[in-house]
Amino acid sequence: MVQIIDKKVNLEFPLGHHLHCLIAQVPNHLRRIEHGFALTDPDEKWTQVKAILDLVCAGEGNLKKLHILMLPESAIPFSRFDEMLSVIAGSFRPNTVTMFGVEHVRLKTYRALLERFREDNAEAVELVDRDIDSGDILGMPVNWCCIAVKDAAGALRVFLEAKSHPFHGEEFLDKYHDLYRGRHFYLFRSRPSCFNFMTLICLDYIYRDLYSSNIKQIIDHADRLFFSTRQGLDALFVIQCNPKPEHPSYRDVVSGFYGEYLEDTPGVRETITVFANSSDETSLEELKEQAVYGHSFVVINRHHKLAKVKLAEFVTDDFGGVPVCRLRFGTATRLYYFNLPLHHELDPRTTRVPLKVHVIMRWNEDGRWERVSDEEMTAGFELGREA
Repeated sequence: MVQIIDKKVNLEFPLGHHLHCLIAQVPNHLRRIEHGFALTDPDEKWTQVKAILDLVCAGEGNLKKLHILMLPESAIPFSRFDEMLSVIAGSFRPNTVTMFGVEHVRLKTYRALLERFREDNAEAVELVDRDIDSGDILGMPVNWCCIAVKDAAGALRVFLEAKSHPFHGEEFLDKYHDLYRGRHFYLFRSRPSCFNFMTLICLDYIYRDLYSSNIKQIIDHADRLFFSTRQGLDALFVIQCNPKPEHPSYRDVVSGFYGEYLEDTPGVRETITVFANSSDETSLEELKEQAVYGHSFVVINRHHKLAKVKLAEFVTDDFGGVPVCRLRFGTATRLYYFNLPLHHELDPRTTRVPLKVHVIMRWNEDGRWERVSDEEMTAGFELGREA
C-alpha cells in the first residue's frame, strides 16, 4: 500500500469562515501513445485552461476569495507545465491551492521532476528510487498530478503525486504499457489555519485488496491525527477523468467512509469530499462508444443540513441511500464555484444552508467563459425534503 506523508504548509485561511473552491469540469481528448495517453489538442486545451487562470488572476466578483482550484486528471499538456506554475507563482493570490492532472510521462521524466522539486518531495524521491533500483522500469508511463501551493508569504511550493492504481485501459501484459503505481499520498497540514487536506487521483479513492485499501489507510491515519492532536482530515479532493463517476464502487466507499458503524472514525467524521471530473465532451481516441463523463460532486456528513433541490445545473441527494448529503453537478463543460462547508455541524434550529453554489460558467463559441444566468440555473426548480 502507499505511504501517507505529512506536509506542513503555511496557509492563512480565514478562521471560522468557509473556504471557496472552483472545479473546472473541462473535456479531455486523449489518444494512446507509446508511454500512456496524451492530449490530441494540447494548444486548444491550453487556451481553455489559460482562460480559467486569467479569471482567477483577475478575481472579478468574489473569485478573489478563491482558495482551491481543481482541474481533472490529464488536463494539462506536459509542454505547458512550467507555464502553468509560472502563472500560479506570478499572478495567483497568496493562500491558494491548485490541483491539476498532467499528461502521462515516462518514469524517468517523473523522477527528474521530483528531483527538481526535491525540497518539497524528498520522501517521494526515496520511494521512487526503491522501485527504480528493483528493475528496468524507467520507461513506464506515469499518470500524475501536481498540487501547487502558493502560501501566505507568496512562495510557491510544488508537490507531485503518481496515481497508485490504473484504470482498465492502462493495464496490459506488455510491461512497457503498464502504468507505474505511485507509492505516496500527501496529507497537507495548514498552519496557522489548521485546515488538513489530501488530493487523490480517480481510482486511488477506491483501490483496495482483500486486506486493506487506500481509503482505509487514510481513515486510520486521520484517526491517529485526531487522537494525538484533536484535528482531523478536513477535506479530501479527488481529481478524475472518469466515465463512470457514479459506479457502485464509489458509492460503496463513500458509504463506508461516512457510515462505518463497526468502529468510530472521528478523524474523518467531518471531512468534505470533492470529486472533480472531466466533462461529457471527453473522448478517448480508440473507443467508438463513449461513456458519460462529468457529474462532479461534493459529499458531506449527513448531519449537515442540505435541502433536496433539483435545478438545471445541479441537484442535491443522498447518493442512493448513503448516509451523506451530496451536491451533484451536471455533465457539461462548466466551471463550478462554491463554498466548502465549515468543519462543524450547524445548529439544527438554523435555516442556514452550509453549502452554496456561487457561480457557474460555461465555455462559449467565442472561446470565453461566460456566466450561466440565474434564470437558466433555476429552470425546472424543484424543492423537496432535506437530503
